[in-house]
Formats: sequence, structure tokens, C-alpha cells
Amino acid sequence: MKRFVIGIDVGGTKTACALVDENRVLYGGHSIPSNPELENERFFDVIVEEVKTLLAGQGFDASGRRPAGTRAANGQARLEAAEIAGAGVGMPSFIYYDKGHIIKTSNLVKIRDFPARDYLSEKLRLQVTLDNDARAAALAEYRHGAGKGFHNMLYCPVSSGISSAILIGGKLFRGSYGWAGETGHMIATPGEGVECGCGNRGCYMSWCSGLMIIKHIRQWIDSGEKTIMTELAGGKEKIDSIILEKAHDAGDRMAVKAFNQMTNWLGIWFYNLYVSLNINCFVLGGGLVKMGEKLLDPVRRTFDIYNHDDFPVYFKTAACGKNCGTLGAAELAWESCAENAM
Repeated sequence: MKRFVIGIDVGGTKTACALVDENRVLYGGHSIPSNPELENERFFDVIVEEVKTLLAGQGFDASGRRPAGTRAANGQARLEAAEIAGAGVGMPSFIYYDKGHIIKTSNLVKIRDFPARDYLSEKLRLQVTLDNDARAAALAEYRHGAGKGFHNMLYCPVSSGISSAILIGGKLFRGSYGWAGETGHMIATPGEGVECGCGNRGCYMSWCSGLMIIKHIRQWIDSGEKTIMTELAGGKEKIDSIILEKAHDAGDRMAVKAFNQMTNWLGIWFYNLYVSLNINCFVLGGGLVKMGEKLLDPVRRTFDIYNHDDFPVYFKTAACGKNCGTLGAAELAWESCAENAM
């Protein structure tokens, strides 16, 4: 009997889910916007409904089973009689891993202090594995993407937020409570800059993540600095990373200033990770990486300013594509299935 898990990737801007089989083939994947106004139960109730829609679209009933030989509702997949073995969820949160409890979420600040694993498990009637989204994506990249062949690896998403996931000898290192790798919230300039969702000012994320750099831009505009970004976006509140990139390419002074701030702090962040952990493979994922070499070249140059040894350090772009987070969440589920079978 063919088995599946559900991979659920929750991000600051969108939530994606898909069925993933034992060969890591994805079925029926789709996504919806993440609503930052929803609090704990309401937020996860939306996810539950999306999973039910996903299952119905692939011909499964609420118990995760479907008759042998039937066709999925969308006609795209001929699945045999199957059973859903579990679900994996990647969240952009501090997560007490052993308890499946969300402590706080810097980009979805209303999601905090919530037993998400048990809540989803009860609602879906499935075994659920909950972990940070960076750690989920790290498993996908290590096993199927840019990290293949390396003994140790750091996966670093650079998107609406920044963080890292630490793989040592192929095993995720989670620390004492489960949130090892939340290095974007290490303090770089105590008390300075904009306030991050973590509650502090001056962490790395507050200086160079996609959401936070927009906060800086708006502050600069409020102080009287000029930029074409306001006109390009149709208003200060509509400025986003896409507008920032367009303005940078046009030579806008503020956009160039924002880029320089981002690349400088990202390079320093990577250097500090390197000297702390001595892991030589950085796999970079997330939406901002799509900016390509205009972002990555100056990041590497900043890293090299501080790095004075000649040992190779590899900066690689994530290779699993748009399904990285969903595939990684599924890997969490498959890993739990394997552990429970022992």
C-alpha cells in the first residue's frame, strides 16, 4: 500500500501544503496567503480547512483513505489505495520541539504560546510533527538539494525573516529546547534600529530581513529623504522587496542605501556563524535570494573582509525550488514515521 504524508509550509506571507509520497513526489500542492491578523486557533483552523481541501482534491476522505483504483478529483494523479501516515509542519517560530509548542513567531506576532502540534493532531486525526520552517527546509536541501555530499551544513533562509538551521553529520541540531539556529535574533546593536517581532531592537533580522528593511525605508521617508520607491509603489505603505529591487536597479539612492545595509549585515551574520560553528557550507534559500548576484556578491565580499583564512567556504543557492518548504515539512513527518517504527 502506497503511503503519503502531508507537508505544510507556513511562512510570513503564504502557507503551502501538498501530499508527498515515499519517493518524495508531490501531489496537489497549492498555497494561500498567511493572515497575520488571525490568532492561534483561528490561524490553524484555516490550515485544517486547506488540508481537508487538499485531501478531497486527491480523492481522500476525512480519515485519509480512498478506494483502490479511483482517480483523484483533479484528474492529475492516479493514486492507489493509500493511507496518510502523518503530517509535518514548518513554522517561522520559536518552537519547543519536544512538546510541539509555539513560543512566539516574529513575522506572525499573534501566533504565540500555543500547543500547535496537539491542536492540529486532534483536528486532523493524524500524527503531526512541528518544527521551525528553516529546519524543515534544511532537511530537504541536505537530502535532495544543494547540501548533498556535505557532512555538515547551515541552511539560511533570507526572506521576510532570516534564521538558520544547523545540520551536523546529517542530523538536525535543535539545542536544549528546540530553537537552536534562531541566529537572526542574535543581538548586533543593542537597543538600536527598528523593533523586531522578537521584541528586541538591534538583532540581525531587524537590520537586514525583507520585512525589516522596508520598516527602515519607511522611517527614512518619514524623516524627509527622497526616493522613487514611493512613486513606483503608489504610496509608502505599498513598498515591498520587489519595488526595492526595481528602484535599486534604477540607481535610486535610498534603495542603494537599503541594499548596502542588507548585504553588510548579512555578510557579518554569516561570518559570525562561520567562526561560531566552523561549518563551511551555507545553503541560502528564501525569497530575497531570487535577487541573485546583486545581493549575494556583496554579501560574500563583506564575509571575506572579516575572514582571514584560506580554507574553502561554500555559499550555495537552495536547489529544491518553490517546493523546498513543503518537501522539508514532509521530511519531518517521514523522519517521525521512521523513528516510531523502530
